[in-house]
Amino acid sequence: MKQALKAGLNSFKNPFILSLICVLIAGLTLPIPDGTQETLGVASTVFVALLFFLYGARLPREQIVDGIKNWRLQVGIATSTFVVFPLVGAAIYRLSLEYLPTSLAMGVFFVSLLPSTVQSSVTFTSIGKGNIAGAICAASISNLAGTFLTPLLVCLCMSQNLHISLNQIWEIVVNILLPFVVGQFFERRFGAWLRAHKRFTRLTDNTTILLVVAHAVIISRTRGLWHSLTPNILLFLLLACAIMLAIMLAFTWTSGKALKLQRPDRIALLMCGSKKSLTTGLPIAAILFPPAVTASVTIPVIVFHQLQLFTCSCLAQMFAETAPEVESATATA
Repeated sequence: MKQALKAGLNSFKNPFILSLICVLIAGLTLPIPDGTQETLGVASTVFVALLFFLYGARLPREQIVDGIKNWRLQVGIATSTFVVFPLVGAAIYRLSLEYLPTSLAMGVFFVSLLPSTVQSSVTFTSIGKGNIAGAICAASISNLAGTFLTPLLVCLCMSQNLHISLNQIWEIVVNILLPFVVGQFFERRFGAWLRAHKRFTRLTDNTTILLVVAHAVIISRTRGLWHSLTPNILLFLLLACAIMLAIMLAFTWTSGKALKLQRPDRIALLMCGSKKSLTTGLPIAAILFPPAVTASVTIPVIVFHQLQLFTCSCLAQMFAETAPEVESATATA
């Protein structure tokens, strides 16, 4: 158990998380030179398009086809990610309106509409001796579907708050869907190289997120939005994210049993079905939400991301310590 807790605490030492915290602090405290906001806006737009192009270019089509074969696992993860999670998010959104500013409550709801994360889902499935191949397929399919399902769900569920225009829909097509489709077109030419050079793609992913966060923080600072954040509000936000994560962890684990999945598949379902993607979420938020709201909406995404890393690190270690030898062998087959 000590090893599990240590693994969870180590997630806070991640260089990217530390960089994210530094960007937040710098954006809130340092002087802002003239033209910085516009420069960051252009840079983040370019990097968002690049991110989705590279994601499309490195996602093998064969992986998607193979993943569909384990239909019970795939249906379980897809249902958890895009049906149950949004329902839970909607309930928590309505309850949290009494304790959180509307923009932060919207951010909690927005988290529930995101696709699953790939890297940490697969990593924790591997550590916990789950079905690694199933996790890779499910998380990849989730991100593929999320490029159009998440904006669609946001438009359907949050249109009253956002007043989404045709121009914003066009931005989604141009900056997310089109780069992804073009990337898929070039997958056979560049896919193998991109998959072999994960540091390059990880650098692109992380740079995109940092640019989006920096741009959002500076806009919100110039408009005085951060003055409304108090320790009590941050505590309620953490509690709302923790409750949402706890509900989804319980649901994915028990639904795996109801679907009669083997332990490795249940671990993959729990790890993929309970997580949300920071890499996909922040760029989508930058396009969908007004600039003044983007920073407030991204805070719950960042909080939930760190919370899921800590919690699932602990769970993965616990699964690893209690894995039967037979099931462990099955997981790595």
